[in-house]
Amino acid sequence: MTGTPLLELKNVNKIFGAVHVLHDVNFAVHPGQVTALVGDNGAGKSTLVKTVAGIYAADSGEQWFDGQQVNITSPKEASELGIEVVYQDLALCDNLDIVENMFLGRELKKGPLLDESTMEERARETLASLSVRTVKSVRQGVASLSGGQRQTVAIAKAVLWNSKVVLLDEPTAALGVAQTRQVLDLVRRLADQGLGVVLISHNMNDVFEVADRITALYLGRVAADVATKDVTHGQVVELITAGRSGNLGLAPAAAL
Repeated sequence: MTGTPLLELKNVNKIFGAVHVLHDVNFAVHPGQVTALVGDNGAGKSTLVKTVAGIYAADSGEQWFDGQQVNITSPKEASELGIEVVYQDLALCDNLDIVENMFLGRELKKGPLLDESTMEERARETLASLSVRTVKSVRQGVASLSGGQRQTVAIAKAVLWNSKVVLLDEPTAALGVAQTRQVLDLVRRLADQGLGVVLISHNMNDVFEVADRITALYLGRVAADVATKDVTHGQVVELITAGRSGNLGLAPAAAL
C-alpha cells in the first residue's frame, strides 16, 4: 500500500482493568478506499471504533491523521479533524425531519433565528451529491422513512461536515435486499469521492462487494490486513474464527 493514510493507528493498546482489549493494533484508512473491519463479537471492533472516535483514549500507541500525529481525546476533536461515525442505532430522532436531524446540535443561525433555508439547501445538496434519489423531501419526518432511507440520512449527516473518514457500523443490518443495495452503492460512492471509509460488518457478501481492503481482528489483535482481491470468503472466516488461515494470520501461539 502506497501513499499517506488519512487515518493510521500504530501499536495501539486499550486496557479495561484486567482485560487487555486491543493488543498493539495497527490500522490504516486510505483516501478513496473502503476498508472492511471484521471480527467476531468480542474481537475489539467496537473498542477500536470508539478509540478512533475519541470516546475512549488509547492507553498507548500513536494516532495519525492526514500525515500528522494527533491525540484524539473526545468526539468533538475527532469531528473537528474530519472523522465521523455512523453507529448501528443511527442516533436519529424520529420526531424531527431530515433537515433537523442532519443539523442536530450544529444548527445554522441567521441572527437569533435558525437559518432554515440554508440548512434545507445544504441538506438537499449533500443528498444530491451522494446520488440519493429515494427521499421525496428533506422536510420528510424521519419516522416515516424506511430502514434504507434512515441509513442514507445518517450517512449524509456524517458527510455534511466535510468529513474525510467515515466509519459505518453494520450499515446493512436488518435491511432488505433492495435497501442493502442502495446503502452499498452509497458506501462505494463515498470512497469514489475520495473519502476514507471504514465498513464494520459481519456480512461477508457486503464486505467482498464494496471493500478494497480487509482488516481482520481476532481477540484484540490484527490477524491480517489484506487486499480483498487476495483472499477468499473462507480465508476471512478462518481469520475471524481462528486468527489464522494457512500461512496467513497470527503466529500459532498468538492465535490460541
